[in-house]
Amino acid sequence: QVVLVESGGGKVQPGGSLRLTCAATRRDITFVNMGWYREPPGKERELVATISIGGDRNYADSVKGRFAISRTNSNNTVYLQMDNLEFEDTAVYYCNAKVHLLPDFWGQGTQVTVSS
Repeated sequence: QVVLVESGGGKVQPGGSLRLTCAATRRDITFVNMGWYREPPGKERELVATISIGGDRNYADSVKGRFAISRTNSNNTVYLQMDNLEFEDTAVYYCNAKVHLLPDFWGQGTQVTVSS
């Protein structure tokens, strides 16, 4: 059993910053990819950013230059630094972790609200 525990969401004004953290409860599993997805109100879940175990990063066009993903492999933790937040970034953010030959693992979601 793997549980992904997210933290760091909240409410922020446009132009502000937040840092999301996702920690896996097990350290004996190798996650080939970890990342963040989000569900804006009334919309489908979409990719925000992913990072491979080797450090290769992938970002949605809408967040490039504003968000930065990083991970610590030793404790299976992934981070998302979000700067210059916009109204359109309002969403529930979900942590994702991938293991070879197993279904994806998902966190419970953390709310990010950008509002003035």
